[in-house]
Amino acid sequence: MAITEAPKIVTARMGHPDSHTLERYLATGGYEGLRKALTMTPEAVAAEVDAASLLGRGGAGFPAGRKWSMLRKNPVSYLVVNGDESEPATFKDHLLVERDPHQLIEGVLIAAYALQVSQAFIYLRGEFALGLERVQAALNDAYDHGAVGEDIFGSGFSIDLVVHPGAGAYICGEETALIESLEGKRGFPRIKPPFFPAAIGLYGEPTVVNNVETMSNLPWIMLHGGAAFAALGEGKSTGTRLFALAGHVRHPGVFEIEMVKTTFADLIFAPVLGGGIPGDRQLKAFIPGGVSAPWFGPEQVDLPLGQDEVAGAGSMLGSGSVVVMDEDTCAVRAAWRITRFFARESCGQCTPCREGSGWLERIMARIESGHGREEDLDLLLDACDNIAPGLTWPPQQTTICVLGPSIPSSIGSAIKMFRDEFLVHIKEGGCPFG
Repeated sequence: MAITEAPKIVTARMGHPDSHTLERYLATGGYEGLRKALTMTPEAVAAEVDAASLLGRGGAGFPAGRKWSMLRKNPVSYLVVNGDESEPATFKDHLLVERDPHQLIEGVLIAAYALQVSQAFIYLRGEFALGLERVQAALNDAYDHGAVGEDIFGSGFSIDLVVHPGAGAYICGEETALIESLEGKRGFPRIKPPFFPAAIGLYGEPTVVNNVETMSNLPWIMLHGGAAFAALGEGKSTGTRLFALAGHVRHPGVFEIEMVKTTFADLIFAPVLGGGIPGDRQLKAFIPGGVSAPWFGPEQVDLPLGQDEVAGAGSMLGSGSVVVMDEDTCAVRAAWRITRFFARESCGQCTPCREGSGWLERIMARIESGHGREEDLDLLLDACDNIAPGLTWPPQQTTICVLGPSIPSSIGSAIKMFRDEFLVHIKEGGCPFG
């Protein structure tokens, strides 16, 4: 197993039971990155992040430095941190907000200084009860410490930072729906263009939206330099990344590993990581980047954990969630459950997503329960094609956001890889896996 000796960047404090406290944070170099940033020009701070080639860790993988440079210059602008981690089996940001909230806050402050914004928001999923409590407590301590508020550490830079809990809607993980929610409206994604947040975002002003893990990398980058971060990984996929490993593995959990130089096989089977599949059962399939992503089979398990490498194979790293399915998994049931989730979480704004997700879920439920027809397979693919024409990846857009075109991923993958299982359900009137 090729497990590298890359330094832990965002999980370095996780071995301490009090990692969420200000005392532990200060004892382990906390807020030193911010102090260093405040001695530099905002442009120099942004240049370090750009040099790091830090890809956004929320799903789209857009370079953070480039996103910052797109901000339309205006006297009023905002920074919003997306902590609405809603993708099933994704729990890496959950770990960061619970175990190291000061690291997140420091990253937000560094980004705010680089962008010269005076107002920032951390939007967290409402179900993260402990995470919300700890981030708010950490923020209060940071205000008392002088790291947030007026004239931070005597630098002349001031900022107000607010923690905002969401109501738990999956769609609010989409940045424009999050902005709508933050404004007190229903979480409907906005049409883009013209509503790219960098141009017209929160309250109609230029806004940068970044993910929790993205922000949590910034203190390390400021202390060690963008070049040191870029030296880890390869190509466009630099640094380390958190992966939430779930499903049929001996050691499910969150692992920070070096990008590209580690493979899916390492993540799943290495004794210090996933530890392999229980009962020594065989790998049947795995989802590489959250349930929105097309599935991979055992033949792709040696792919490097890199943005371009996974995209070139027809899927994505997405939310950083890897779901493992062993040989006893019913592919029909797995695809149906994913489809049911999307059908329930569709915001209902766009017809292909609102109507199509429900149709797909009902057909999948019919097949899974043993009441399907052989022609249902063509019907499924036809409906999928209407939501995401061509069933290609990345999907063709027929809706305002990417939720709708992501729905066919699991169905298309399951039929392509395990068509015989669908036929067994149909011809034998039930699931062969019990």
